[in-house]
Amino acid sequence: MWEQKCVRDDRRGVFSPLPTQMVSNEEFFPLPQTPEQKRLEQRVAELSEQYSHALGQDRRQFLAGAGGMAVGFLALNEVFGPYFEVDAAEPLDAALREEKWPKDQFIFDVQCHHVDVPRGKGRELVSMFRVPAEKYNPALRGHKHKHEDLGIENFIKEIFFDSDTVMGLISGIPQKPNQNILPVERMVETKNKINQLAGCQRMISHGLVAPNLKEYNKDDMMRQVEDLKIDGWKMYTGLFFGKDQAGPWWMDDEKVAYPMFEVSRKAKIKNVCVHKGLPLFGFNEEHCHPRDIAKCAADFPDLNFIVYHSGFRALDGGASVKREKLLEDPYIPWVSDLCRMRKANPKLTNVYMELGSTFGMTVVTQPLITGHILGQILDAFGEDHILWGTDSIWWGTPQWQIEALRRFQIPQELQDKFGYKPLTKEIKDKIFGLNAARVYGVDVKAQRQAIPKDYLTRLKMAYKHGGGERSLAFYGWVPEET
Repeated sequence: MWEQKCVRDDRRGVFSPLPTQMVSNEEFFPLPQTPEQKRLEQRVAELSEQYSHALGQDRRQFLAGAGGMAVGFLALNEVFGPYFEVDAAEPLDAALREEKWPKDQFIFDVQCHHVDVPRGKGRELVSMFRVPAEKYNPALRGHKHKHEDLGIENFIKEIFFDSDTVMGLISGIPQKPNQNILPVERMVETKNKINQLAGCQRMISHGLVAPNLKEYNKDDMMRQVEDLKIDGWKMYTGLFFGKDQAGPWWMDDEKVAYPMFEVSRKAKIKNVCVHKGLPLFGFNEEHCHPRDIAKCAADFPDLNFIVYHSGFRALDGGASVKREKLLEDPYIPWVSDLCRMRKANPKLTNVYMELGSTFGMTVVTQPLITGHILGQILDAFGEDHILWGTDSIWWGTPQWQIEALRRFQIPQELQDKFGYKPLTKEIKDKIFGLNAARVYGVDVKAQRQAIPKDYLTRLKMAYKHGGGERSLAFYGWVPEET
């Protein structure tokens, strides 16, 4: 039985600035809390009670602020070890927090989502998980889903008002038109609405393509390019659509995939983003493996192949991995495979690794895994080939993930044993947005000049001065407690 984490937290009265268990972005099965995550949840509650009392604040109000965020990382360090740079004085010292963090990072999130479907006949689609969750969880049947939580208004609040994100890329999943929770037309509409509201470029948008679904043919690709002005493609090799359609496919299939890449090349759309890893039910797990990336990237050197989720296979029921094992065995399913592929093919400089959900799920489950992932990607692909994505709005505001990467350091013992590089500020700046800006042709200097003066920034300032605060809501799915 599944339910949204925000619903579970409301029922239990749990408030936390970061998720105290892994939530599903609807592309992998949600897992129960590990023993470590239960301790994390308890320590966040205990520390927040202590610090909010000292400040004379309501606990929830305290947790929604920067002091509450610092408490979350103090608790993470207590449970998992000193992975995060955080001072014990931070929860009480606003000046210390303000001085600690950079003010000029260009944070460009290349994996953003919300839900928006045409109103019409039949059941309104609000979530891919909604129907299967109702099958196993009778409590959800007839329960009115809060569509506004996943809509564009709350998306703007969570992404742009409650986090340091300055640019985003709206993404989706190709589906049959009557089954898509965010059709490409709605994605582009979101991009245009936000850019028009801001008065400058704050969003770009994927187009959707599936060579095994007849609706996404060459003509539809050109329609998306010419009429909708999409900025790149999103595709899923492991997704298939029923008996009347072709099955799952490979990126290096010269008959199925290559004609699609030729169209993209002629249309001057360089960025090809593919879901790899995270094999959801209904996906073909084999075809979620990134073994097909090397050949297609070599055959189309003028296109960029961006591997979403960095190909991470996802944690399984044994999410509570022993620290000793991780110190001896550096293999991370499918991420390590991609890194080996890249080191064996040093000329494949057109392959990039994206961090959405992979960073979020590992950093609150076992940060040692996060250290291996970032260390191996930096070693194999280099600091110029990692893109920041958060898979929000499923994870709520991306601010906690931004803070986590700012504070995170690859443990010295991993650096010593496996030769991983330390995460410098310069490397983090590239990951956070400078790499994505280069890949998508965004003029960072021009954006730095435009964004502080635009209307979206003025709205954010009014929101902050008016007492606006983070919702502490995580909209992804977790197992219902038994």
